[in-house]
Amino acid sequence: MLYQLHEWQHAAMAPMRMVAEAHANLLNLPYLPANFTPVARGLAAGLEVFERITRRYDKPKFGFESTMVRGKRHAVSEQVTLRLPFCQLKHFKREGVEPGRDPKLLIVAPLSGHYATLLRGTAEAMLPNHEVYITDWRDARQVPLREGAFGLDDYIDYVIQFLHHLGPNTHVMGVCQPSVPVLAAVALMNQARDANSPASMTLMGGPIDTRLSPTVPNTLAQERSIEWFEHSVINHVPVNYPGFMRRVYPGFIQLSGFMSMNLDRHVGAHVRLFHHLIQGDGDSARQHKTFYDEYLSVMDLPAEYYLETVQRVFQEHLLPLRRFPWRGQIVDTNAIDRTALFTVEGELDDISGIGQTHAAHTICERIPNAKREHYLQAGVGHYGVFNGRRWREEIAPRVTAFIAKHNKR
Repeated sequence: MLYQLHEWQHAAMAPMRMVAEAHANLLNLPYLPANFTPVARGLAAGLEVFERITRRYDKPKFGFESTMVRGKRHAVSEQVTLRLPFCQLKHFKREGVEPGRDPKLLIVAPLSGHYATLLRGTAEAMLPNHEVYITDWRDARQVPLREGAFGLDDYIDYVIQFLHHLGPNTHVMGVCQPSVPVLAAVALMNQARDANSPASMTLMGGPIDTRLSPTVPNTLAQERSIEWFEHSVINHVPVNYPGFMRRVYPGFIQLSGFMSMNLDRHVGAHVRLFHHLIQGDGDSARQHKTFYDEYLSVMDLPAEYYLETVQRVFQEHLLPLRRFPWRGQIVDTNAIDRTALFTVEGELDDISGIGQTHAAHTICERIPNAKREHYLQAGVGHYGVFNGRRWREEIAPRVTAFIAKHNKR
């Protein structure tokens, strides 16, 4: 019922939002002298801020046009190479680059509220030296109920299927939440002596063992029962979407949680936007819009996947306890001996604390020392592990070097 009320509220606001947008556009016309008065500029700024905080943000685009490869610029095109009900495998094809010359890299994006475009900077930094593929997860409200449920086991199945599709000598990177299903998938493939087992896996800022350096989200998961999560955040998709009646963790509830963790900062950012618009500071306003166009764009998660992740990963810690189940069997992380392991953490990470990702080394004892590395990046939080200047200049080159070291030619 909460989801339907949210939809009704959004529909009720639509006329006011349209009027605000129309008047803001009128007040921004450059050939009307009255628009340059303080009153007009203030009104236009207020109307634009109102329109932005009440609109629904669509899925962003990756927007890659080109990349540099060995000193030459090459155009980049997006291609969907495999389409499954809850996810499509996207390839950023570098036009004119000989296939097979660079290592294949599968980036497994988080299924945790934001779209895979949150990893735009991650993929962009890897493009010059790799054939980059990424998991482009689908908004659960767009998936018809006839496609069935999607749980944590299905997520692991998808990772395995994508690795089979890409073939031998693929490298896989799990960013944040996917570290757990990626590690489980790689363990199962090594356990089966699968020829498509990845050559290396990079886990970044992931909750392998949330008992170590627990953060606010980790503590919340421990303090509430799984029944509380099911009753408090799980809703049915309303009738106006293809996924009508699917049980989901709605994006708007997730966004409320994201915003409440740093409410003062977000309110302050919109106040600054208002002042930037009045002052005509287009660059600062554009930076704000670029960030919030991505941040406010959220998707629904399948309820089964969300609840199983909370229970198995954050409450019961089944992976570090070596009791993590998949399709009726226990995942043996000690079976990993073919795949090299690189873990990355951020010193200031307030989502996955220090030691949580490094714990992968503890439960993967059969990986030779020559095939494992760990890196702690000073001065970055969770987002900085995979985006921003430190990622581009300090972390990405290390990941690239690790992949090159373990790439089989």
